[in-house]
Amino acid sequence: MPENLADLQREIAELNERADALRATLGMDRDDAAGTAEAALAELAYAGTLLRDCGERLAADAAAGGGPRRAPSGDDEKAVLRAVFNELTVPVLLLDHEGYIRRINTLAAERLGSAPGYLTGKPFSNFVDLRRRAPMRSWLAAVLRGGETASFGSRLAQRGWAEDVHLTLTRLDVPTEANPLVLVVVSPAPDGGGDEGPAPLEPEVEDQVVVLAARRLDVLTRMTRLLLASAGPGGAGRPLALDEAAELLADSYADWVLVDVCDLPGDPARARRAVVAAPEADGHRELLEGRDPGAAEVPGQVLATGTSVLDQQIEDETALGSADDGAPLLSLLGAGSLLSVPLVGSRGVRGALTLIRRSNRGAFRLADLGLIEEIGEHIGLALPPRPQA
Repeated sequence: MPENLADLQREIAELNERADALRATLGMDRDDAAGTAEAALAELAYAGTLLRDCGERLAADAAAGGGPRRAPSGDDEKAVLRAVFNELTVPVLLLDHEGYIRRINTLAAERLGSAPGYLTGKPFSNFVDLRRRAPMRSWLAAVLRGGETASFGSRLAQRGWAEDVHLTLTRLDVPTEANPLVLVVVSPAPDGGGDEGPAPLEPEVEDQVVVLAARRLDVLTRMTRLLLASAGPGGAGRPLALDEAAELLADSYADWVLVDVCDLPGDPARARRAVVAAPEADGHRELLEGRDPGAAEVPGQVLATGTSVLDQQIEDETALGSADDGAPLLSLLGAGSLLSVPLVGSRGVRGALTLIRRSNRGAFRLADLGLIEEIGEHIGLALPPRPQA
């Protein structure tokens, strides 16, 4: 292990060179990705040991209150931290004992899709795919409890992308901290990973804003035609086909669409799930059908308050309720973002329209919320009136 800052910088430079060589090897020979990944994991294990050793030495110096390695002004300690967290060519995070991000280097911030300043203070689990959060939390608790390093596969997901990764968690006991910290190193999945589900809704194009605007206009146009067909001469007296409206949205705008209706206007306690539109061969349709909409946070909140909900990045996996075995429905669906809007008629809230997208699809945005709110209002007005009880 390095004895001073110069040795540490030399170790980091050599580690960077080896990492660059592995990256170049992977680019030249994808067929040997597994072997290259094993070598990369060995380098990451060394990086974790290096970081832990540096942290323990800094903590020992601080606790001793002196010694030959102590920096009188603190400048050397700051330089070491900058070198460790900003010069390593691997994504590294430091979590507190509750799983919140205390420190994150530039590469890790890029991996999570945001700036270090924004990510600091947020739960790391928020950036893990819903279906992988429970195992990650269990591993984190085990590392904090037992002190043994844990290395396991996981999946990161954030606003339209999802990536299989390998996480290495190491406990750090720092005398100046009341509770232990956890060092997290992120590396590629040994098998190369791969996104599940269909391709993203939002392709990488230069003029993406125009493309998305055109898509929203197309959805609105098709929905307007459906509503007019129901109210026009050919559809006079025929109730709005909610299943057709839901299928239209599921076909072009979301993965799952839920339509909940209040048989008595303004009475969310008596709402029922009228329609569930889901992907073909989806095994979770029955879990969504026949549930009490008001019993879940979403769309229960929408039915009760008449206000919309937009979760660009789902943090509470229980927001849609749980299956009979207690598993959160959103986790079972592999959801990444959702929005729910009220169906507002002339006599108040008539129901709720909820759209859900997978974690590897583009997250819903404010523009999407505005569009679905407008569609929700049109559907609410088109619903046939119900007599008061």
